[in-house]
Amino acid sequence: MNTSSFKNLTRLIEILIGLELIALSVSMFFEPHAIAAGGATGIAILVQELFKLPLAVTLLIFNIFMLILALIFLDRVATAKITFGSFVLPIFLALTPNTMIIKNPLLSDIIGSILFGLGLSMLYRVGSSSGGTTVPPMILNKLFHIRNANSLFAIDGIVCLGNIFVSGFEQFFLALLSVGISTIVLNYIQTGLDKKLVVYIMSETQMEAIKKALDKQIDTGSTVFDVRGGHSNRPKEMLMLVTETQEYRNILNIIYKIDQNAFILTDSVAEVHNGSFY
Repeated sequence: MNTSSFKNLTRLIEILIGLELIALSVSMFFEPHAIAAGGATGIAILVQELFKLPLAVTLLIFNIFMLILALIFLDRVATAKITFGSFVLPIFLALTPNTMIIKNPLLSDIIGSILFGLGLSMLYRVGSSSGGTTVPPMILNKLFHIRNANSLFAIDGIVCLGNIFVSGFEQFFLALLSVGISTIVLNYIQTGLDKKLVVYIMSETQMEAIKKALDKQIDTGSTVFDVRGGHSNRPKEMLMLVTETQEYRNILNIIYKIDQNAFILTDSVAEVHNGSFY
């Protein structure tokens, strides 16, 4: 198997796992407690509660309708990205047992939300989608330049509100909690699990000593920038290094032992590619 075929196979497996995680979260954690936590699957749960129509059937009909809209308003590339998930997710929902694993609604909601967020992150990482309510935001963005995140938030909010009229206020608040947890999980995974800190250091008199001390005591490389003071207009040096979070306090102690007046600016970074820490 050549490299290209292996990558395609890996991508397909990741998409299938992501879709099944979503199906598991809906069938075993959300639906048994009638929690419609946004999206097309949330709409399917509301329809099932009202009309007893199977989840998979509702979702398939809804996704086909969304695909038709995508073909009309979006380009072929965008439509292709959502086609596979639009048909496979309903199949997985039909095959996944609809069983209440956890009787406590809150615990079930939390676990289901984590699984849902994991599934979405796997799809987004390979440029795929489960279809459904991801289509209207794309259309609104193209026609009216409304941000995808804003319109998707509004759609999820409307679906969550549906819980009040179908299942009650408890399911409404559980649905809101689910959307929040899923979003946090999705964003956290998308921006990297192995977060680092980037530290910028400036010293009026002890820059060279700080640089030598950090090189000697901390297992991380550094970069020196030539900068200019905004007020004094004098040339200065600024040291930048990327480090693990657990090393941060040690770095501060090293710097302040040398120069109590050193300027330090710290920010978190999601991912670091290439380069060297050593």
